[in-house]
Order: sequence, then C-alpha cells, then structure tokens
Amino acid sequence: MEIIVCIKRAPTTDARIKPAADGKGYDPAGVNYDISEYDKFAIEAGIQLKEKHGGKVTVISLGSTNNTKDIRTAIAMGCDAAFLLVDDADHDSFATASALAAKIKELPHDMVLCGWNSVDKQAAQTGQIMAELLDLPCVTVATGLDVADGKATVEREIDGGMKEKVVVNLPAVVTCQKGLNNPRSATMKGIMAAKRTKVEESPANAPADLLTLVKLSQPPARPEGKIVGKGAEAVPELVSLLRNEAKVI
Repeated sequence: MEIIVCIKRAPTTDARIKPAADGKGYDPAGVNYDISEYDKFAIEAGIQLKEKHGGKVTVISLGSTNNTKDIRTAIAMGCDAAFLLVDDADHDSFATASALAAKIKELPHDMVLCGWNSVDKQAAQTGQIMAELLDLPCVTVATGLDVADGKATVEREIDGGMKEKVVVNLPAVVTCQKGLNNPRSATMKGIMAAKRTKVEESPANAPADLLTLVKLSQPPARPEGKIVGKGAEAVPELVSLLRNEAKVI
C-alpha cells in the first residue's frame, strides 16, 4: 500500500497561549511545539497498515522549515519518506488543503490519513476539503480502520455518542480520532533512520486564504465565586442565583 499521512506542527496541548501585540495571532514566546495530537493517530494508523499489508508511509507537512523536527519524529516512529511544503504563512483550511492535495496528486496513494482536527485552529475542515480536491471519498472522525480487497471499513463517531460503520473504495481520505489506536513512541533505530532520511523540500504554492483572522483576544476573566451560606438554609438562595443570575437551571 502507498499511504500518505498529512501532519501539522502545532503548540503542545499544555501551552499557555497569549495574543500577539497586533491581535492577529498568538505570541510564540515560550510556546513548545509538537505534531498536532490527532495527527499522531493518523501516523500510527498508517504504520499499522504498512505492517499488515506492506508498502510505504509518506509524510507531508505544510509550514516553515521548523516542521522538519516533527517530520523526523514521524519517520522515527516508522514512516518511510517525507515532503515539506515550505511556507511561513499561517494558512486557513482551504489554502492548506489545496497545497497538500496538489502534492498528493503527484504521488501514488491508496490511503490518505490526517487528524480529524488540529489542536490550534480546530477548524476540522482540511481533510474534507482535501478529499474534495482529490475527488476521493472521505470518512471523518475514524475510531476504527481496516483495509481489505481494495476497500476500507471505517468505524466513526456520530452524534449522541453513537458509532457507525461505513465501507469506501480505495483510494480514500480518512481523518483520525482519539480511540483509533495508541500512537507508538520513536525507537532508537527509528531515530537513527530519521537522521539519515532526506526530507524533500519544495515551495508550497498555496493559494490565497479565504478566511481572514480579524482579532484574537483572551476570554473575559471569570467573576469571583460567591458564598451564599451554609447548610440547608442556603439552598433557596443558591437555587435563586443559579436560576436568575447564572441562568443554568
């Protein structure tokens, strides 16, 4: 199988994000970065498919040359080849998907995997747009994946905590959710292989964004808590405040 995994470099989930001085983005000072959390499930899914069916896993990332570190982490986990589409701009989902799809069209691909969402922008659109541009079927928020006889059987989350199982012809795009697998750690052998593997770099040639960030700001500070009393005597006042002030009941 020829498997492509699209990954994004994003702030770690414990990063304390502050708006930049111009309000058009966040201040990168003191922020640590890693592969976007849900993309790790896509990497693991790709490696498992390779281990079961043979073939190759190719990583593609869009971003600055800083992405090379995270690409090499994916290689150390078990991916085989990598492409970096170099672009310093922070693109929206459409421009990102367009650049990725253009590169994927140049490569053999039986399966295209990515995270269902990015931990920073959380637009949850890139995979679907990419599938449309590639004219491929797309299954989102996958929590189960199996491939046989040129088809992918995918279990996915739907509303109400329920799940459904769908079957699509390959090639296809699948976006991956927590619960699909447990991403492995890099091995020493993988780390050494990652150092030797060439990361092919080329200009992203991304189109203009369709979405413009107008302003980024911190949420308003929470008001201080109230102590309304003690024991059963405080219940009527508490209920009144919850109903009339907090409006939660």
